[in-house]
Amino acid sequence: MPRSPHAEAERFPARAERFPADAPAQPTDPFLAARAGYWKQVADRPAVWRASEPHLLADLVRAEYGAEYGDEYGDEYGSEYGAEYGAASARPGRPTVATPGDLALARLRRRLRAGRIPPPQECVRLLTGCDHTAAAVFDVWPDVVRRHGPRPSTSALRDGLREPCSPRTTALALDLAAATGLRPLHPHELLVLCSAGEREIRHAAWRLLSTYGTTLPACAAADDPEDAYERLLAEASRSASPHPGSNAVGLRPGMLIAQSMLMGHLDRPGEGLSGGLSVLLGSLGDALARTDHVAGVLTVVTACVPELEADPVLLRRRDHGHWVLRIPVDSPHPVRTEEMGRHREAMAWWATRLFTSIGRPIDVLHVRYADDGSLALAQAARRAGPGLVFTATPDPHRQVSERHDVAHPDTDALRQDLHRVFLADRLVERADRVVGIAGRGQGAAELLRHFPQLAARGRAGVLGAPPEGIAPYRPPTSRSRRREPLLGTIGALAAAHPADRPAVLLSVGRLHPVKQQDLLVRAWIASGCHQESILVIVGGSPTTTDPLERAMRGRIEQAVASCDEARGRLLLLPALSNADVRTLERSLAGTSHRFRARYVCPSAKEEFGLAVLEAMEAGLLAAAPIRGGVPGYLVDGHNGILMDTSSASTLGDGLRRLIRIDDSDAGRMSGHAQHLVRSTYSSTAMAQALAHHYTAVTRKKRGSGAVSPPGR
Repeated sequence: MPRSPHAEAERFPARAERFPADAPAQPTDPFLAARAGYWKQVADRPAVWRASEPHLLADLVRAEYGAEYGDEYGDEYGSEYGAEYGAASARPGRPTVATPGDLALARLRRRLRAGRIPPPQECVRLLTGCDHTAAAVFDVWPDVVRRHGPRPSTSALRDGLREPCSPRTTALALDLAAATGLRPLHPHELLVLCSAGEREIRHAAWRLLSTYGTTLPACAAADDPEDAYERLLAEASRSASPHPGSNAVGLRPGMLIAQSMLMGHLDRPGEGLSGGLSVLLGSLGDALARTDHVAGVLTVVTACVPELEADPVLLRRRDHGHWVLRIPVDSPHPVRTEEMGRHREAMAWWATRLFTSIGRPIDVLHVRYADDGSLALAQAARRAGPGLVFTATPDPHRQVSERHDVAHPDTDALRQDLHRVFLADRLVERADRVVGIAGRGQGAAELLRHFPQLAARGRAGVLGAPPEGIAPYRPPTSRSRRREPLLGTIGALAAAHPADRPAVLLSVGRLHPVKQQDLLVRAWIASGCHQESILVIVGGSPTTTDPLERAMRGRIEQAVASCDEARGRLLLLPALSNADVRTLERSLAGTSHRFRARYVCPSAKEEFGLAVLEAMEAGLLAAAPIRGGVPGYLVDGHNGILMDTSSASTLGDGLRRLIRIDDSDAGRMSGHAQHLVRSTYSSTAMAQALAHHYTAVTRKKRGSGAVSPPGR
């Protein structure tokens, strides 16, 4: 995998900002070909599937992107519409494994992408479907009310609420009404629901009653709220303008920016759901707050019930000009991506309320990741007025065919991947500006292959992929006390190793399946690398209740169970602060040790790989996955090593190669890497690039004179 042009990485930032003028070439991936054909970026042609038909992916892609089902009802909706959606089936004569519900959802998404707005009665009926269907209805409902009018929409909600249905469906209907200011129930009817035994109905009724302009009576809220979430919700529902806890006062002139980080903790990277994004947004928010034309930054996070019990304050200052805004989530644990659909409507309500109550308007909201939480914040932006910037990534787009083009796919995983693709398309549609994550040296070109609809927007709505960056290294004040015990432990393991100057392989990251620490341990043993090296894994918490962390620890333990020799050379450390990790990396990179230190990232893919950048900046020779965005800056053989991390065998090959690079070549490559990161990939440069995008969005909104841009 060597790449000859050593200057490639240094040229990357300029190339990342260049948006290609031409449409993408004909894709060979059948899923991407279907998407390209839908947006007419290439000539229509039948998708060529690897698996023999019928299979689920082919069925759903035909229904969602193909023309095989026709546009038989176009923009006119009559009595046939309900039958079509309720009893969707494959084209006559074609066998199918997709359920009627699957096909109905696929066809609904197709029509929403085309801008065809369903009637309110159908939207309300579709709430009884799966949560992915509810997400589509949630997204389109404001357009439904605009298109068909408040009166028919209110009538449809009223009829739906009077029909027997599940608590979830009732709560969804109440939240649709709250989102658009409709009053489908008389106050006395709503007050009955405000005292409902089902928690989700009760909470949705409180949210709706807050829009009636009626003070929430004592009987509507529990006299003794069950927990901190209920206390906060009851208080916010009673107040016309809830106070989040700390006003954004004393801001200098300029834009107020909000950026989202809906999973994990901002200052606890490596634990649970917290990873590189927490480090990135913490340092980026601090840097943005010091950037010209930026008045301040809000980093939007979530807070589950135990976290709210420990600290009910929703707005706290993190640094000068940088605040953390917490969105309450009614969950007993930090919410995961796949769980956000259950909290989508409540998160949108909370975000709207908080965005409009912090003391001054938010100018731009920047969301990352295609998930239900980002869709909720986009809806809040739609209601509260800030411009929307979306960081789009080709994930899971690039793996849909690879993972699911088989006769017997994991149906739940396939449905979730197609749901995330749909969410990404809606966020692209809603966004005032789309940016990408720089990847594989292709910048926006890769984005176009996976989001062909962007070709029609050109520079008016999509501007490249600004390089991400890391904060300047600042040694912690107690660095010697924290560093010496760790170095002593690592040094003792190295001294006991029979090899002459063994390698120390350091890997840092949250314990999660996509990070593949278990695969790393298996590859390290199977390849024989444990006979030449010490493996140090940093991440997670020994006392965690997170099921993914616990499962990963179990798999790591299982991997070393049969090899006592490897067990004695594996050091599994709990997550460290970012400052401590970077201090440890610098110490390991020194040349006075009786070992040779290397950094290894075994992830299945990294969209960018901030931990890799930090290791490179510290002076460690780094090896990282060839899949994802790392090849955009790491040139194999020049400033690091690229590995195939798709199996234990290929990862083992990469580890052997990494360990056996001599000190001279390692020093040369790590020197190139250190120079590149320090000269190019800083959080300050990233903040300046993003501030340019935010300024353009703000000027466009102010120039239009609209609170919310047309089409949003």
